[in-house]
Amino acid sequence: MSLSMYQASVPVFSQYLPALSGVLKKAAAFAEAKKIDPSVLINARISPDMFALARQVQIATDHAKGSLARLAGVEPPSYADTEATFDELEARIAKTLAYVKTFKPEQIDGTEAKDIVLTFGTQKFPFTGQAYLIQFALPNFFFHSSMAYAILRHNGVDVGKRDFMGG
Repeated sequence: MSLSMYQASVPVFSQYLPALSGVLKKAAAFAEAKKIDPSVLINARISPDMFALARQVQIATDHAKGSLARLAGVEPPSYADTEATFDELEARIAKTLAYVKTFKPEQIDGTEAKDIVLTFGTQKFPFTGQAYLIQFALPNFFFHSSMAYAILRHNGVDVGKRDFMGG
């Protein structure tokens, strides 16, 4: 049995976006219980040269919504990247999850050979749909989701693998 492009994307994002939201809920509860200003965690990073928690969440959601939109041939929604509270970050995740769930298999399946070109500055990066999803979009989504988790774990939030994996 083969794995379709839809099966490799929408259900994955639909599992891990709520998990990311759950990790943020635990972080908010941790901050409240320890009487820590939530902005300390939202602006936390593991290393000075890496993005802070809020940016990690923003980028993870960008990869979820952007990858599906590109595969389906539609314009991805644009978010302002201004989230500064746990509630705002969770709202962004919820908005992204709702968008992800609008995609139907017929929009995503069959896009394995679709030409997708990403442009960063003056550089162009061509992909086939399958290579884009498997070698770029999903790894980036998981990297930034993992960094959000790691930042919180590093700062004492009691999260584990089950929290990262979700239900």
